[in-house]
Amino acid sequence: MNTGVLPPERQSSLRLSDGRTLAWSEWGPTEGLPVLFCTGAAMSGSLGFGASDLAALGSRLIAIDRPGLGASDAHPGKTLASWVEDTRQLLSALGSPRDVTAVGFSQGAPFALALAGRELVKAVAIVSGQDDLAWPALAHRLHPDVAAMVRAARQDPEGFEQSFAGMATADGLWQLILGMSGERDRALYQSEPFGTAYQRCLREGFSQGARGYARDLVNALGPWLVEPERISVKVDLWYGGQDTSTVHSPDFGVSLAARLPNATLTVDSHEGGSILWTRARDILARLESHVSGSTSGKR
Repeated sequence: MNTGVLPPERQSSLRLSDGRTLAWSEWGPTEGLPVLFCTGAAMSGSLGFGASDLAALGSRLIAIDRPGLGASDAHPGKTLASWVEDTRQLLSALGSPRDVTAVGFSQGAPFALALAGRELVKAVAIVSGQDDLAWPALAHRLHPDVAAMVRAARQDPEGFEQSFAGMATADGLWQLILGMSGERDRALYQSEPFGTAYQRCLREGFSQGARGYARDLVNALGPWLVEPERISVKVDLWYGGQDTSTVHSPDFGVSLAARLPNATLTVDSHEGGSILWTRARDILARLESHVSGSTSGKR
């Protein structure tokens, strides 16, 4: 199965203003349109997507290790706002490119939308994204375990973070991902070289322990930095109708699309949560068209 998953072409790091290191992986032409990849839960940036299409699309995929994951130093007080500031410094180091876009996969959705809400990016693709799970309209759709997590994270963020950090492991998360996945997704996740690459990025994500992942989870389940109703940039929402994960949007992005002023929702009945990899070219091409004015996705 050709998913365009290749080892990073380049890996770099930056010393931030407070002395921390922020690291990332890259694919595609260095002069290409920057696409910031906000990865899923506990993932380092070493698992990209669409690598075989980036040159033709004129896109440069930049997958950031969020603080505490992979090679990025931990930020003990990490919030969605601090994530935006770290990313702002990265873009400054890259020469402050004008036409920056972002992709948020799974737990990366609120991180990508935070960048949009603070106008660091011109367009966003949310793929198999976690919704604002505390939004009242979703309450009756949540799996009971997810609803309990949302309540716990909101009521006692520090206690929830500490408890989660004490039990989460890379292997445990991998087994959870497989257990929540439908047949379509498991076929990809257990294939080679994809499965090996995904598990490697999770091990890298946990290389400093589980605290970075737990902190991300608290931030993703807590109040979002900017309410979706106030995000004016174009947002493409991509979901697979065969996605059985309980931690992605429970209504395949319908409620989130309704809250975003400038959103387009695509639900592909033939795909699952792995649509990021199986329809990577379509996702990247549409994203690129928002800033280039092109309908073909080519520069």
